[in-house]
Amino acid sequence: MSSQEQLLAGSKLRLLKREKDSIEIELEGEDHTIANLIAKYAIRKKGVVYSSYIISHPLVGKPVVVLSTDGSRDPLEVLEEVLNDIIRDAKEFRNKLQEVINNNVLCQERG
Repeated sequence: MSSQEQLLAGSKLRLLKREKDSIEIELEGEDHTIANLIAKYAIRKKGVVYSSYIISHPLVGKPVVVLSTDGSRDPLEVLEEVLNDIIRDAKEFRNKLQEVINNNVLCQERG
């Protein structure tokens, strides 16, 4: 099983469209939060020309992430890279937060 197949296996992701330079992936059970995060990270990647998400109905719609590249990169590989970046950044944030908590560092009031 390829890493791309592993990305989709057993997850709440559903591949709706797969072309050489674009993908559409439905995120079941999710909302704007993760879809927006994926789209924002993806648009910063080299070769990505379009990254956004659609929710067909605000109450019952499932987000669909749309990712297009200039053809120089496989969009599914870009998605895998984006998810790894999000995980890395979340771990870094958690570590910094834990450091602040452990050192009892308080935020200074802004005046």
